[in-house]
Amino acid sequence: MQNKLFIISNEKIFGSDGNFFCDNLDMKSTPEGLKKNFDIHILGRNSRKTRSHRINIKKVTLSKTFFSYMYSIFKSFREKEMKYLIISISPFTFFACILLAIFKKKSMTYLRSDGYNEYKNILGFVGPTIYHIMFSIVSKTSIFIGCNKEVLKGRKGKIIYPSQLTDKWFLNQSSAEFNKIKLLYVGRVKVEKGVYSLLKIIKNFKIDISLSIVGAEKDSINSIKQENVNIYGIETSENKLIELYDNHNIFILPSLTEGHPMVILESLARFRPVIIFEEISHVVGNKKGIFIAKRNSVSLQEKIEYIKINYSKIKEDMKKNNLSLKKDFLKEFENSILNFN
Repeated sequence: MQNKLFIISNEKIFGSDGNFFCDNLDMKSTPEGLKKNFDIHILGRNSRKTRSHRINIKKVTLSKTFFSYMYSIFKSFREKEMKYLIISISPFTFFACILLAIFKKKSMTYLRSDGYNEYKNILGFVGPTIYHIMFSIVSKTSIFIGCNKEVLKGRKGKIIYPSQLTDKWFLNQSSAEFNKIKLLYVGRVKVEKGVYSLLKIIKNFKIDISLSIVGAEKDSINSIKQENVNIYGIETSENKLIELYDNHNIFILPSLTEGHPMVILESLARFRPVIIFEEISHVVGNKKGIFIAKRNSVSLQEKIEYIKINYSKIKEDMKKNNLSLKKDFLKEFENSILNFN
């Protein structure tokens, strides 16, 4: 008999004819990877807008209101030996954690990103205070799993570094060519992702470059149109993503906040150096091939020129990276849930 796992998420999920879609790849792949040994039920928030990644899980409940969300959790108490996994801390999942504690249901909370910075970007100076209140209470009622040490903020918890890399990412690796600087960004076009600030920075460049943005939705295309900027929609094909990395020479992640971004692992697996800005310097860890720039045109150009001149040495350093695979991440995550009592 399979173990029962109820995943409580703040993710907005689109449902149609028994099929369910989300934007966050981790929200799709992690439950799918765990379903071999778990009978999984996902609770999410209803989205009227179509999403990019199909979730191959049969039991998905979408709540339109806060009360229906909480009632769905309450109904799950009928099930015996149910394990509860909360994905990230938000107002919805915070009160879910409180409800579980009231009914003496143990839970694990998976922290995928730094909520302090996220709430600051969303709510301004009051954001970190609001998140701190929720974070402090959840830390006393749930067991933390963090994507890195930074998100735990000194609290107890298990660190599991996520990965979506399959063996395919390490096949036919090639060296980058620098006839022209071709920057690549893969991800959502949102303010917190720093895309708009990056566009302003490269407008002032004195060097000839191009920037490809992969992941733009229709409603954001007009806001990012600019000379030397190539715009692509959301790409879900692993083969096409690998091809995109190989056709560029530097990956840039301009985010204002991040947890453990998968795109950095993808870029390093293809021997493409990565440039980030100071706000997310914690993601570097012991990985080789990541360079930190200040958020201005002079600093960014300096990093680009350094990479261009020193690429051969940088590539040799990147070969030393011990990048984890998706199967290893899922196995460790699975064991943590199975051993949780």
